[in-house]
Amino acid sequence: MNQRILALSSSRTGNGGYLEAAAPMIGKLLGTHPLTAAFIPFASVDTAYENYTHAVSSALPAIYNIITVMPGNAWDVIASAEAIITGGGNTFKLLHDLYKANVMDLIKEKINNGTPYIGWSAGANITGATIGTTNDMPIIDPGTFRALGFFPFQINPHYHNIQLPGFNGETRDQRLQEFITLHPAVPVIALPEGTALLLDNGTLQLTGAGDAILFTNRNNQLLKKTLPVNSDLTCLLQ
Repeated sequence: MNQRILALSSSRTGNGGYLEAAAPMIGKLLGTHPLTAAFIPFASVDTAYENYTHAVSSALPAIYNIITVMPGNAWDVIASAEAIITGGGNTFKLLHDLYKANVMDLIKEKINNGTPYIGWSAGANITGATIGTTNDMPIIDPGTFRALGFFPFQINPHYHNIQLPGFNGETRDQRLQEFITLHPAVPVIALPEGTALLLDNGTLQLTGAGDAILFTNRNNQLLKKTLPVNSDLTCLLQ
């Protein structure tokens, strides 16, 4: 398999513009030649999908012809695309709509055969084994949590671990540790905004603006490890 995948934590970094920090990473993966990309907007609850596509097209080089994937044309647009881009929003809705459109296996087949895949937030979430570490509210039942499974680990986008004064709910770390406790064999990579995972030619690298966090369970002990930016994470593909 020649998978080429860019899983971005977010579409924005700090006060930066839409896809401003992501655009150079996207351009590096897609290259400088014209191509047609299928944009999957299903994570958006606002079904004015063409508006979402316009925002993405405006943020990326004009050499990329970005076509909106709609429920009625999903198979044809994805099948003919030279790249697949999946935007952020609600991960449960995204997964629900992909299964409803019957394109999950098609996406897997294309990416396994070398079609570049780019996703941010929810679009990154579904590159993992399941969506069990999404931050989103389950506003719709997708029927299964099983995702695309390009990575054997879980992804947690928009990662931060802040304990607000007077707030008594769980922190992000506590939520992720709950997952690790129930699924001790499945690591979780927590991606702060501005970071991304890049899989290319069999090599997995942490790229972007900073470090990430790896959560694992070893002998029933929960471990939290900082992954420095530019780390080679290929060992996690095993």
